[in-house]
Amino acid sequence: MTTQSLATAASPEVAAAVEVLRGRTVAVLTGAGVSTDSGIPDYRGEGAPVRTPMTFQQFLGDPDYRKRYWAGSHLGWKRFDSAEPNAGHRALADLEAAGVLDGVITQNVDGLHLRAGSRHVVDLHGTMDRVRCLTCGQFYARGSIADRLAADNPWLEAGENITLSPDGDVQIDDADAMVVPDCSVCGGILKPDVVFFGEFVPREKFDEARALVHRAGALVIAGSSLVVNSGIRLLDQATRRKLPVVIINRGVTKGDPRATVKIEAGTSETLVELLERLA
Repeated sequence: MTTQSLATAASPEVAAAVEVLRGRTVAVLTGAGVSTDSGIPDYRGEGAPVRTPMTFQQFLGDPDYRKRYWAGSHLGWKRFDSAEPNAGHRALADLEAAGVLDGVITQNVDGLHLRAGSRHVVDLHGTMDRVRCLTCGQFYARGSIADRLAADNPWLEAGENITLSPDGDVQIDDADAMVVPDCSVCGGILKPDVVFFGEFVPREKFDEARALVHRAGALVIAGSSLVVNSGIRLLDQATRRKLPVVIINRGVTKGDPRATVKIEAGTSETLVELLERLA
């Protein structure tokens, strides 16, 4: 599917968004809805399963939770890693290349913005393609950990008909036989370099995102219901500065009352329209 093929005649809402964005430097905040056209499901969109995510405290405090997490995360990673950027990701990269965007702040951990060609990406919640030791801080490429998991747990490779979640995890009911990888430097606990429920966004990451919004003349929020606190705090910053705010999302978001323009539509086709009319 090409970017060009998704373009349609501008809706009144898109036309209104173009009017308030034109001539301004734009910061973009993206959520899971931007990646649904790449085959990665949304957390809260229509048809999304009810989830009870593992907390950081559970992962850290109980070896059985770590077994279940790594089993599900390994199966999910294989699908996650094969996902390709969609037209929305590519449109944002093209808008940045054209000088319309200063950068992208994303709540997603899939790395698809960088793979689409975006250069300035603030990954608020981390990225699934790196693993970190919680004891000594050593980083590993996710692929190398996946190789270790596959070698130590060959039964995992037979998994079929898995249901992927937006954070790259899969629900696993029986993980008693799971061999969990540890740090080859110090033997410590390994964890994908993502923010779990119960963790805070790293201060330096949020400061980078806040600086991007501070430099911008407008904020676009695409594919996020703004339930997560970090997104709301960035919206707060934009509205305090009286920046125009454009929200693109199917369904209600917590930011709708403060949006200058709300576009109730898919992110891919809408971002392509914005590219054609702003770049």
